[in-house]
Amino acid sequence: MSSPTTTLATPPAFPVLDDKVSGRTWLAVAAGMLGAFMAVLDIQITNSSLKDILGSLSATQEEGSWISTAYLVAEIIVIPLTALLARVFGIRTYMIGTTSFFLLFSTLCGAAWNLESMIVFRMLQGFTGGALIPMAFTLVMLKLPPSKRATGMAIFGLTATLAPAMGPTLGGYLSELYGWPSIFYINWVPGLLLIVGMIYGLDREPTNLKLFWKADWLGIFFMALGLGCLTIFLEEGNSKDWFDSGFIIAFAALALTGILGWVVTSATRAEPFVNLGLYGQRNFLVATVLSAVTGMGLYGSAFLLPLFLGQIAGYSPMQIGEVIMWVGLPQLFIMPFVAKLSSVVDNRILCSIGLLLFGGSCMMNAYMDASTGYDQLLWSQVVRALGQPFVMLTLSNFAMKGIAPKDMASASSLFNMTRNLGGSIGIALLATALSTREHFHSQRLGEAINSFSSATQLRLDQLTSSFMAKGFDPVTAGNQALQAIDGIVRREAYVMAYNDGFFLIGAILLGCIVPLWLADKLKAPGGGGGGH
Repeated sequence: MSSPTTTLATPPAFPVLDDKVSGRTWLAVAAGMLGAFMAVLDIQITNSSLKDILGSLSATQEEGSWISTAYLVAEIIVIPLTALLARVFGIRTYMIGTTSFFLLFSTLCGAAWNLESMIVFRMLQGFTGGALIPMAFTLVMLKLPPSKRATGMAIFGLTATLAPAMGPTLGGYLSELYGWPSIFYINWVPGLLLIVGMIYGLDREPTNLKLFWKADWLGIFFMALGLGCLTIFLEEGNSKDWFDSGFIIAFAALALTGILGWVVTSATRAEPFVNLGLYGQRNFLVATVLSAVTGMGLYGSAFLLPLFLGQIAGYSPMQIGEVIMWVGLPQLFIMPFVAKLSSVVDNRILCSIGLLLFGGSCMMNAYMDASTGYDQLLWSQVVRALGQPFVMLTLSNFAMKGIAPKDMASASSLFNMTRNLGGSIGIALLATALSTREHFHSQRLGEAINSFSSATQLRLDQLTSSFMAKGFDPVTAGNQALQAIDGIVRREAYVMAYNDGFFLIGAILLGCIVPLWLADKLKAPGGGGGGH
């Protein structure tokens, strides 16, 4: 998620021309990465603690969905604005300011007294935290020379892939040990480190408030309307039965109006606040489309697996975290290796390997049963962790190839924005698929399991006898047996639906290997991400 380029002022060329990077600069880049990790983490950190939060705020599950939706809406709106705001205030001042407000709103989230206050504070938290992700990407491109960008991109890739997996894990641990407000208060640790890193690592820059007043505010309005309404449409659509709901139809219409208005104003203005014309470059288009698909895989798998483990296996949040951590740990070791390979091997080959591993790991999860748990899921998680770095790093390299310095912020913002939208689309698609496929499998299983089936009758007799042995009368025991059979059917239908969801993600990821080869051959010369 990155900052848009505003052509209102000529952006500086890359300031670092030699291969030497000072410790101050590395500290600033590392601090930026910490901010990106924190912001992505907070997208899903509430998921495993949602029951506790809703209980404290006296809210229903459906009402509680707005806690995540509010964050996502604000975040997706601020991403294209980041470059404009960074040019107005300077990178250093903007990063320190937005982090300070992020910490303030995080604290207010932990102290929220009702659902309405929580939604408002989460929205403000998303608007301030969303800027941290594009700024981390931009720091890599502007502060590091081409020979060092592979390292920077590798670290950025870790923030993008580790955080979605660790969000529910960390949230579960903190909630269980210290209560749900701690998932918001913990942000003070990385937040203060980020501020210190920015103060020490970056030089002051002059402010330029004229850029703010000259900005393409009509385009910004359409962008906010389109992306905000699209996110609400995706996040709330499944729970409201999509186009059977007037609410969803209205937001779909507003999203379409906003996005079309944004495209038209961008095409007709001499100085758009973000350069949508970059989508006309083949490499960038391929990279952003695949980034969206990767977002579907990243957020989709992080959505399905905890649900399966909680609903079917009955795992606690801490147990779920112990399974999911295996998506993260191997990446710490594989990412530096991928960064080195990216400068000597065609990145299309590396990305194909990544998609094959990532998609293959989802296919491995497409054959689960009700007894599947930690041991059976370990290797699929490891394979996924091996594949994700290959995809994330190489797609960043493709996206940035041939991008002029003046368009770097736009490219960064559009690339990261597209990945986030892909995640929202993926979760919406999977939530709908999970619901419809569960109904489908329940009906099919119900056709096979009926009172005329000898196997069903035998099982009912066994269960009835078992309940009678526990002291139930024959009628009650018979009813209990029927309920038990119904529960087994529902459970198996859900297991099959989860399998279908993983199969869908895997098939899409594997299918992306073909369009990937429409991109140009690319080796990241001395440091990936430059591609000039």
